[in-house]
Amino acid sequence: MSEHEKVPGAAARLLEQLQRSQAFHLHGATVIEQPLRYLRRWQSARLARTHADLLRSPRYRPAALFFLDELYGDCDFLQRERDLERVVPAMSRVLPAHVLHTAALALELNVLSHELDAIMTQVLVENGGLDTPDALDEARYVAAYRRCGHYEQRARQLYLVERLGDDLARIVPKRFIHAALLLSRTPARLAGVGELHRFLEAGFSAFRHLGSDAATFVATIIDRERVILEHIRDGHPRPLELTDADTMP
Repeated sequence: MSEHEKVPGAAARLLEQLQRSQAFHLHGATVIEQPLRYLRRWQSARLARTHADLLRSPRYRPAALFFLDELYGDCDFLQRERDLERVVPAMSRVLPAHVLHTAALALELNVLSHELDAIMTQVLVENGGLDTPDALDEARYVAAYRRCGHYEQRARQLYLVERLGDDLARIVPKRFIHAALLLSRTPARLAGVGELHRFLEAGFSAFRHLGSDAATFVATIIDRERVILEHIRDGHPRPLELTDADTMP
């Protein structure tokens, strides 16, 4: 019996994304590890500039930090994923299916983002190098982005951000989910999935702080990033610059 057959729906999807991530790291991503880190750092700074108003807002800041640090940050999730893969068959007994589904979305987003970043990093390395953090600017970034293409995958990336945000907004009002997260904290740690649990609690806490503004927050980020994607795809001369109408939350 395969690992996928041993675990139910949401956990099986989580396992699938973990194995996808392992395959990504196995097939040479470490060769461009440092330039990849520079690219991700630059992208995180760009996102912080684009959504600076959300970061300044007391209402939106916790959720904005969650998205920037946990989903787009310059973090190494490899060891966390190795630990998770080992215990996935038991996870359905520790965490609710709703929570596992949200975790699977987050991991798919993380893996897809790493795959797209690795492709772009390779292009940057082959076209002038990426040896220092200062080697990348807007012109080089946009040129590499356009050279890579992969616009369908980029659209999928934004779709996953939207789905993840909607998922968190939907489960936050459910009191039993909050209770389940609190009760499963120690079992999750003992089962070896404490880091995943911390990630889920961080997302839950950030979106709980948003309250009824969760949908507005998610829509604001997605609308802005889709405009940027369209600008890049359509050859806009300054695709990362948005008008006041584009940035209005």
